[in-house]
Amino acid sequence: MKYCLICLLLSPVLVSAAESTCHGTTADGRLENGVQLPRDGPNFVAYSDIARAAGRTYVHSEVREIVVATYAFLKREQPFKIYKYAETGLKSGGEFKPHKTHRNGLSVDFMTPVLNKKNESVHLPTNPLNRFGYDIEFDSNGVYKELRIDYEALAAHLVALDKSAKSRGHSIWRVIFDPQLQQDLFATQYADYLRQNIKLSKKPSWVRHDEHYHVDFVVPCRNL
Repeated sequence: MKYCLICLLLSPVLVSAAESTCHGTTADGRLENGVQLPRDGPNFVAYSDIARAAGRTYVHSEVREIVVATYAFLKREQPFKIYKYAETGLKSGGEFKPHKTHRNGLSVDFMTPVLNKKNESVHLPTNPLNRFGYDIEFDSNGVYKELRIDYEALAAHLVALDKSAKSRGHSIWRVIFDPQLQQDLFATQYADYLRQNIKLSKKPSWVRHDEHYHVDFVVPCRNL
């Protein structure tokens, strides 16, 4: 059965009261009226209540709508998959240590979806002892302890994010994910769409981006 992503996007449940304005770029910018992503939903959760309370999960209102609509769509398309988002930015944007970007509300980190030994979709563990997940390291086969990367879930998420963004008149600028792990994304059913629509990082970033993938959205911003 096919589900209408545009219908989900138009649902009143997803309408945010605040309307944000971004200024500058992801690397040098700020945000007005930033809104916080929901703590959780039927198939997703925030990476940390501590970090959320500290105000590290704010985004542009349009990005919030894209992210939430995407999870709603995935609940129907991938009913047995669960997801976790990570760092986004501050309510007013600006410098967001230790990140070099995330400054104007258009950047979102998502924790990498994983499968356990029973082939079940589970959350990557995120707690203060592993720096809320950011200290996790996958090997070249996409394995960490008894967990392995769920490339189907990851690819489905990227495709849904892109379609959701386009449905609202926006787009994805880039996705940063470890280049050495990307090949298995193109072994999924979403390979053709990814090749034609998603700009994936080709060079290693200053941090590896294996335990999470960074997504930058394109929404009209004012100059600083």
